Amino acid sequence: MTMEQQDSSMAYLKRYVQNHPNNRMAWYLLGNQYRLEGKEGKANYCFLQSGSIYEAYERKQHELAGEPKVIIDKWNRKRRTRGLVLRTAVSAALLMVCTMAAPAGLPNGIDERSKPSAERDTMAPAATTPERALDVVFVRSAGSGTLGKALGALMTGGGNKAKRGLAVMLEQQGKWRIWPGATRILADVERGGSERLASVVRLLDGQACDCQPADAASANKLYAAWSSEQEMRWTLISAITHYKTRKHAWPEALKDLTGPYPNNTLSGTSDAMRKLFPELLTTMKARVSGGAAGGKGSSQAGSSANGTQSAANGTEQSQTAAAGSSDTNLPDEPLSIIVDTNSHRLAVVSGDVIVRSYTVGLGGNKTPKGQFYISEKVKNPNGRDDGEFGSRGMTLSDTLYAIHGTDDPDSIGKDESHGCVRMNRKDVEELYDLVPLGTRVDIKSGVLPALRPPAAKRFRLKPVQDETNTAVVYRWLS
Repeated sequence: MTMEQQDSSMAYLKRYVQNHPNNRMAWYLLGNQYRLEGKEGKANYCFLQSGSIYEAYERKQHELAGEPKVIIDKWNRKRRTRGLVLRTAVSAALLMVCTMAAPAGLPNGIDERSKPSAERDTMAPAATTPERALDVVFVRSAGSGTLGKALGALMTGGGNKAKRGLAVMLEQQGKWRIWPGATRILADVERGGSERLASVVRLLDGQACDCQPADAASANKLYAAWSSEQEMRWTLISAITHYKTRKHAWPEALKDLTGPYPNNTLSGTSDAMRKLFPELLTTMKARVSGGAAGGKGSSQAGSSANGTQSAANGTEQSQTAAAGSSDTNLPDEPLSIIVDTNSHRLAVVSGDVIVRSYTVGLGGNKTPKGQFYISEKVKNPNGRDDGEFGSRGMTLSDTLYAIHGTDDPDSIGKDESHGCVRMNRKDVEELYDLVPLGTRVDIKSGVLPALRPPAAKRFRLKPVQDETNTAVVYRWLS
């Protein structure tokens, strides 16, 4: 880092501490900056203000901890004499434009090894594992508290071994975060390789940091690969959840989820899924086991009297949702479908995140409202891919209603069906791969925002089984 960058970092940190005097982590970081400049007196003042944070990161008590009041009083008198006036406007992102000495695994000055395992799980950044090369934490707004929290989590590692991390903000519309929307990558962190080796933070969003942003090309490439894997993760979590609900047993291998029709929980697989399956299965088993031991969230998702599977209240969902409860996390809830009859939209969601959104054709009052689940998935329901029901069909709760393709694409966005949900070919084929057998479907009105067209890069699985059903002539209500 150049001398100019160091001076800029010091100014940013001073302003941040002035506006957040109770932030102990900020004091510790400012002390480190002074220490790098050889200003031991100022560094000691900051370290004493940081209290337990210093002890956690330095693994010792400060040698002047017994007389901090004397040092602090002397410092304050000196500051008043010099008439130092710091500006009040500061972005939390500026807090991190510096080199930061921060041992991994000790966020907020607390030794994670002393915490119960369940609590450690909830503090980890979203959807990260020790095997992953990248951490991603999510910021809900570019305000000082949220961005500072995200960058702090990235700097300390959140308990995993990734050397690189990104702070990301998804597009927000009302209560929804939009996954394929106008995503902003705010910062890129490279952690130091040792306790005394500084981490490097690059600010990438000029609007958030009020600064000249660094080149984001590398971060954009990393995030694109990470987000594709995250979509596979959502689908796989959903498939394992619904398989457990239906079979009352865990899948032993990925192939258990990709049986031929009618046991095609997943419509195929991918290299990413093969990599993710062992880790996800182990994690989900551990969370369910922990919930049972604690007497919370241990009831298994079952079926109601009419056979509707309730993924929303299942053990696996309640356990995985806990891991996504932090402000810096994505939800790990199984995917579900919402159909909005007012806007003629179908959305795939996990928690408050809209993963995909499509324009659909409906039947006006003929389309029933309520809660359903995908009880059957079939390819080429008319025996070919260009029939009345298109190339894919998904039956809703063993009824005559279904989500399917159509040979009348002009009806999309209108009320011309007899009650079913019609989709364009590319959309229904992506949806078919994205959501597994057992997925919950809620048909409502006035709940989804108007969104852009689906993401340019489609979600796809590689077929490995026969998903046709030539024994049945489908007579959905079209």
